[in-house]
Amino acid sequence: MRPLALDIVVTRGDAVESRHRVHGVAVAIDGTLVGQAGDPWLITWWRSCAKFFQVMPLLESGRFDDLGWGAEELALACASHGGEPEHLAVVSRMLRDQGLEEGDLACGPHEPLSARGARLAREHGDRLTRLHNNCSGKHAAMLAAATAHGAATAGYERADHAVQRACTRAVGVWTGVPVEKLRGAIDGCGVVVYGLPLVHMAQAYARLGAAADKGNEIPTRLLAAVRTHPMLFGGTDRFDTVLLEETGGAVIAKVGAEGVHTVSIPSRGWGLCIKVEDGAQRAQHAAVLVALQQLAVLPPDLPPRLAEFLVKAVRNTRGEVVGHVAPADQAPADAAGFRHWVQ
Repeated sequence: MRPLALDIVVTRGDAVESRHRVHGVAVAIDGTLVGQAGDPWLITWWRSCAKFFQVMPLLESGRFDDLGWGAEELALACASHGGEPEHLAVVSRMLRDQGLEEGDLACGPHEPLSARGARLAREHGDRLTRLHNNCSGKHAAMLAAATAHGAATAGYERADHAVQRACTRAVGVWTGVPVEKLRGAIDGCGVVVYGLPLVHMAQAYARLGAAADKGNEIPTRLLAAVRTHPMLFGGTDRFDTVLLEETGGAVIAKVGAEGVHTVSIPSRGWGLCIKVEDGAQRAQHAAVLVALQQLAVLPPDLPPRLAEFLVKAVRNTRGEVVGHVAPADQAPADAAGFRHWVQ
């Protein structure tokens, strides 16, 4: 097991202005710890990283295929999408196929997560709707799951609904955490969110990737969907999409809110999970990349599109570069913290 150094710093001038502590763990399919930083047993909320497993009961029921859905719909069901026209079109189709409408989604509206999506919405004067919610694809799939369970679509987001109970069982199976030990709360989009240790989150992604690599039907379909539709899975210039494209689908990462990110490396049978302790997203992507570099999954010299996520410029309101967000060991050599006040 190798130690990982994942902390991210923010520099301004010649000083480290802020530091984000990052916990992380890489796990092999057999549960062996491959690498770790901080506390691999830290319990936190899995947020949107659970989406692959939340859609599994719908696939198992056959309802997904009965609706004539394919890889586009599956990529959206797993996505934290950018609210771009392409995303909205697929979610709208998913609702139409069920005879439903936007108001049937339990998630609320918010501004698109991608810069392109937000810009297009502003330029067109669009009213932001529940379709723009980054989780609207997951919600559209959950509405279909309600029908598959013979349950009402109303209230599908509640913990006692058949849809959420099925999702919880799937999360328990793949993480190896008994259902009764999973912590529960309400996610940002209104459905159940799961609390569990990082090591179990990473192991679920190790199992997912290994199962897909062996050709198991549902894991194979899930990863094939996001590999063939990376833009639907994230969006224009979004991290998960860029990582998929730049690695040719060899590395599948899934973002979660509040600094949690889970990654599958199918060819190695590894899963990785990181948690930025203070939840800062500005540290999240760099931490994932530096972990993958230290595990020798990614090379020291990244392609330009990924390198932009590893070291980001901090600019002032005039557009001048005044510092950087970077892994602690890649900060400018002369960047020291403020340790002593000079009298």
